[in-house]
Amino acid sequence: MKKINVGVIGAGSWGTALAISLAKKGHRVNLWAREETLFNKIKKSRENIKYLPGVLLPENIKLYNNIDDTVKDMDLILVAVPSQAVRNVLELCKKNIKEEAVIVNVAKGLEKNTLLRISQVVEEILPKNEYCVLSGPSHAEEVSRDMPTTLVAAAYSKECAEFVQDVFITPKLRVYTNPDVVGVELGGALKNVIALGAGISDGLGYGDNAKAALMTRGIREISRLGQVMGASTNTFAGLTGIGDLIVTCTSMHSRNRRCGIKLGEGMKVDEAVDSIGMVVEGITTTNVAYNLSKKYNVDMPITTEIYRILNEERDVKEAVVDLMMRSKTHEIEEVANDVQWKDS
Repeated sequence: MKKINVGVIGAGSWGTALAISLAKKGHRVNLWAREETLFNKIKKSRENIKYLPGVLLPENIKLYNNIDDTVKDMDLILVAVPSQAVRNVLELCKKNIKEEAVIVNVAKGLEKNTLLRISQVVEEILPKNEYCVLSGPSHAEEVSRDMPTTLVAAAYSKECAEFVQDVFITPKLRVYTNPDVVGVELGGALKNVIALGAGISDGLGYGDNAKAALMTRGIREISRLGQVMGASTNTFAGLTGIGDLIVTCTSMHSRNRRCGIKLGEGMKVDEAVDSIGMVVEGITTTNVAYNLSKKYNVDMPITTEIYRILNEERDVKEAVVDLMMRSKTHEIEEVANDVQWKDS
């Protein structure tokens, strides 16, 4: 495809990694660093030492500290800031984003006060722009070093999803398409809640059995909420469901898992978050997911226990006991009618 102009909002690890990948492909990339100190360091060394040490930025990445200059006249705007910052940064620069620009979001979270998905936030601010969410099992540390990775581009328009697929796909970065924006956004956000739980399990010294159970039951409750919110359950069996859940629950690249480990070891929530040194999306997402479960009357026991750990000083060991001693039930409650017991 022809080379395009891309404005990347956010010079964290993921924004920087994707900017590098796009630049290597030949696209013209503007990268916005909000913090002036970070901007100056990257500009001087051509390296994002804070987030991606050891990886140099290609020369066709232009670095900006002014967000308006970053997005002006761009064909595609990549939103790579924490979920709670998306509304504010888009409000700052929306007057300089042309209506033809495609908005691609890579933040994996839900807005705290409104309980909105990021697509809904973007639609409120930029109603005329096409939107795509790019998600999947991916660590910035690996993508920036050209390690094989798969992503999913989800948009309401097939043409938009395929455009984003063409822009981002490389021999090392394979991109699939999906029309299920709701499912892809929820899968990317809610897996961070389960990753906190996986970290807590690790911090308590529990083994693989516990983590496997947590992940499997976790994807069930994610699917339950997703279904009532309009998502396809098939999406949660794919890359942005179980795929993203696996990579986030098992890797030390995952800040959500690392934060959970600290909690399992007995650290207070604020201390655990501070020790990570970056935004832990799962903290806010747990609160949003808990409120969504109440709004839609969906049973989400793992999310509920993690919410209590984060907000009610719930003892982590007691939370595990309560999960294990819940009322007995069928494994797959919602589809128990597809295979029946034999008559005795």
